[in-house]
Amino acid sequence: MKKEYVVYEGSEFTIEWFFTERGKSPAKEYFDDLTRERKLEAFKLFKTMAEVGKIHNITKFRHEGDGVYAFKPKPDRFLCFFFSGKKIVITNGFEKKTDKLSPTEKKKAQVAQEDYSKRVKKGCYYE
Repeated sequence: MKKEYVVYEGSEFTIEWFFTERGKSPAKEYFDDLTRERKLEAFKLFKTMAEVGKIHNITKFRHEGDGVYAFKPKPDRFLCFFFSGKKIVITNGFEKKTDKLSPTEKKKAQVAQEDYSKRVKKGCYYE
């Protein structure tokens, strides 16, 4: 099965899904299971960031600390990080049920970021 890395390629950023070494993408799998309406809400944010380069509304996009950012189409969250080459890599998605970001979800994003960086440096991330 071919991996679909690119979510949206804009004039400011390319938005990509993160894939594990085993070829799984938790964020893409979560996104694919959403209703059409929820997918459209998330995709609008991805497209805006890719084309404009900023989302000023912190209720829609925000830095969560430690290099982790969140796209926030209610009630969903898509955690991501910025990478050189004008890339934003979406690591995981989930439905937010509490006011605070789950430390477990944030840790997943951080682990994915480390894994991505190592594999890109080795030249073995992209097929």
